[in-house]
Amino acid sequence: MKINGNEIRPGNVIEHQGGLWAAVKVNAVKPGKGGAYAQVELKNLIDGRKMNERFRASETVERVRLEQKDHTYLYAEGDMLVFMDTENYEQINIPKDMIGDRAAFLQDGMSVVVEIHEERPIGVQLPEHVTLEVVETEPTVKGQTASSSYKPAKADNGLRIMIPPYMTVGEKIVVNTETLEYVKRAE
Repeated sequence: MKINGNEIRPGNVIEHQGGLWAAVKVNAVKPGKGGAYAQVELKNLIDGRKMNERFRASETVERVRLEQKDHTYLYAEGDMLVFMDTENYEQINIPKDMIGDRAAFLQDGMSVVVEIHEERPIGVQLPEHVTLEVVETEPTVKGQTASSSYKPAKADNGLRIMIPPYMTVGEKIVVNTETLEYVKRAE
């Protein structure tokens, strides 16, 4: 589907310079001289490279629709992660580096969305929040709970995270999988 350069929005996937690129940031620019354009930060969906590109309103780009299928995470096998399609129970292997640091959030039986382009998986969407357990942190200092400072902690998946000073080892916390930050105490 062709769209004009000024219609690109964050999250759109476009075909550009022979590759698949996701728009990360889009900034509409209206200079004093010349025509308006969209300054777009693109991320390559295959190898992770980033680049900035200008698209004028008169230019057209090919917007790509990705097929999104529900999968369940099964296990890690070396550098590969094994997922199962929830409809037909077929298993697929996806390289760990495609997910990056967020692979630490994967838990057995977790539901994820695999993005597929021309029968090839190119991305995995994790749930926005996951629940982890604090396995290591500094002891609470009396009187420090009134301040808004955070202290370092280690979660059960090995992730280092900043948590409120009143929290202790064994507590369950909710963490944002995009920002890798503490959200709240789990109920």
